[in-house]
Amino acid sequence: MTQREEVVDPAMSEEIEAVRDLVKRFMQTEVVPVMEGFERRGEFPRDLIRKAGEAGLYGAVFPESVGGSNMGYLAAAVIQEEMARLDVRFAACNNQQGSTCPSCIYFGGTPEQIKKYIPNLLAGKTIGMMSLTESGGGSDAAGNMRTFARRDGDVYRITGEKMWASMANETDVGILFAKTDRNAGAKGVTAFIVQPKKYPGWKAQPIETMGLSKSMRTNIVYLDDFVVPVEDRLGDEGEGFKIIMRTLQPGRVGVAAKALGVARACFEDAVRYANEREVRGQAIGHFQMIQADIADMATAIEASRALVYKAAQMMDENQPSNRIAAIAKYHASQTAKVCADKAMQIFGGYGLASEYRVSWLRAFADLFFTGEGSANVQKIMIAEDALGYKMADRHHGQTGLREIRKNGVDNELKHVG
Repeated sequence: MTQREEVVDPAMSEEIEAVRDLVKRFMQTEVVPVMEGFERRGEFPRDLIRKAGEAGLYGAVFPESVGGSNMGYLAAAVIQEEMARLDVRFAACNNQQGSTCPSCIYFGGTPEQIKKYIPNLLAGKTIGMMSLTESGGGSDAAGNMRTFARRDGDVYRITGEKMWASMANETDVGILFAKTDRNAGAKGVTAFIVQPKKYPGWKAQPIETMGLSKSMRTNIVYLDDFVVPVEDRLGDEGEGFKIIMRTLQPGRVGVAAKALGVARACFEDAVRYANEREVRGQAIGHFQMIQADIADMATAIEASRALVYKAAQMMDENQPSNRIAAIAKYHASQTAKVCADKAMQIFGGYGLASEYRVSWLRAFADLFFTGEGSANVQKIMIAEDALGYKMADRHHGQTGLREIRKNGVDNELKHVG
């Protein structure tokens, strides 16, 4: 018996499907054969990231003038979906290289900052990072922020502690948020371009996690008078919250796409195993309870795929899309958890064996359920919009990057206002 071929979405353009094929080929030839070795050694795959950058996997939403391909958010979603489907451990770096880190610079930076930092991030020549979260910050990361940046002549000196800073132990260029006014709440937050290998006062300590990558680590960052030159501040003091809010919306769609990829990986592995594993002389796929789980997974995946693609398409059209991005992220992250759980049940005890990737796909499903805004935060936004308490799409032109892209990097690169 052969597994059913993936049906190509007839609504997708040939260009987007060509992008999907490119990602498949890259992942299957460059990443999948070697990634497990990097994981066993706990070694950071810097050369693989560079190869992915050279293949154009990080620049879909950026203009050609800074090394992007200008293909848009739908292309970026498909790229992240396919990367996560084939090896989500490697896909984890996509946010840092092609989304949150360079997007912060693009939204808030000067033309000089953009041209200096973004091309190398998209090309995978430098390793990116974005650090917002702090211990105890909860859903109000900006308002509860304690990390403080003190102006000292031509530099800022930053003191504090950050949590869950992915790749902070390897980063060359990152974005970090700190208070420049302790008493101003979210309006006192400022964004900085940081270079940990160039300036003193930075210590990144990897956090031990269950089931997540041993190659690409998340970290606690300790800052002790960490130096940032004034020219590496993003925007004016107090503009950090505006920059992060414009960046998180497309980031949510990216995480939703990766969650969709994880769901598909769980589904495909479960279908394959259900056709191979025999009990009482027949494949377990013939049992109705297994079929019920497979049907639930297939249905949830199709619904999440439609939502993720719709959110990305609306962003490409520069339509207000905060609401649909929240819905897509919430639904796709739920789907990833459902598919991971059902795959584990289908695999039984073998789901715990390291030879099957379902053992760690479940951990990434949990990560995407929380990352880039937890499920409860998305539900609050969706519910308040439905009840009429606070319109999710109250800010027009939220997407921003599409409008900037169509006018070219030299025309519209301004501080966030």
